[in-house]
Amino acid sequence: MRVGVMSGPERGGAVHKADRMTDDARWAEQAGFDTVWVPQVPTDFDALTAVTLMGRATSRIELGTAVVPVHAQHPIALARQALSAHAAAGGRLALGVGASHHWIVRDMLGIPYRKPAAYTRDYLDVLNAAIGGTDVVDVENDSFTVHNPLTVGPVAPLPVLLAALGPVMLRIAGALTGGTVLWLADERTVADHVVPTITKAAQEAGRPAPRVVAGIPVCLCAPHEVDAARGRANRILGEAEVSPHYQRLMEHGDARDVGDLCAAGDEVALRARFRRFADAGVTDLSVRLLPLGSGREELLASKLRTRDAVAAIAAEFR
Repeated sequence: MRVGVMSGPERGGAVHKADRMTDDARWAEQAGFDTVWVPQVPTDFDALTAVTLMGRATSRIELGTAVVPVHAQHPIALARQALSAHAAAGGRLALGVGASHHWIVRDMLGIPYRKPAAYTRDYLDVLNAAIGGTDVVDVENDSFTVHNPLTVGPVAPLPVLLAALGPVMLRIAGALTGGTVLWLADERTVADHVVPTITKAAQEAGRPAPRVVAGIPVCLCAPHEVDAARGRANRILGEAEVSPHYQRLMEHGDARDVGDLCAAGDEVALRARFRRFADAGVTDLSVRLLPLGSGREELLASKLRTRDAVAAIAAEFR
């Protein structure tokens, strides 16, 4: 199982965020992580711009988006931006995309959110053609009529991963992409729901075994602090749980909130939780560092302890 870390634009001004995410990528590469995953926060810094900056500051580590909403831009525009970022990063981009949620697409962007799975399938038809190195993208389907020259080509194969929660989207991910990016999926959900569905679809489409990227919060803490860590995860990361998509996903597993998903405890507990995800079929674990403490200094110290512990544990899974 590959292990990566999330780096998002949570705080500060734009310049500070750019510097911090670039510093995160440098550290992650030096610490031996496989990937840095950049979330696309709907109100904040552009994930592919962050990948471009990270790519110029690193040389080895994979840089993934988790995930870019497909409704926010035309697939040709996304392909052009992704291919440019991929080139700037020396061919190290993993492009995570997704259909997002009704409160982002409909309520924030003012775009209809009808039949998101069908739209995503049509979108991927165009996106896959565009990043495949063809000189002209010729695709006509129910959502798009595209006859577009495209001279920017991939400097290396560009993997696309699809955020997929339900069975229809998982089948699309298996048939048309290199895998899936998950959030709020615990070990049982991955083993019993995600892996069988996406793997079968990939096999039927003649594609390689798919990547399964599972995002989880992680907090290194004393055993008596585990409940506090899980409570903090619920306070600062629980907004997605209101989504019907995530609620249906969690019905496949044992976690009822993001606190249940959180890997919290000492090094032994974290290592055991990582192992359970690997045994469930996760190919890539995406760690969201969750500091615990009162005040900035305690939170920073907790973050540094957690990331060092995660780096040591990650080395055991290579």
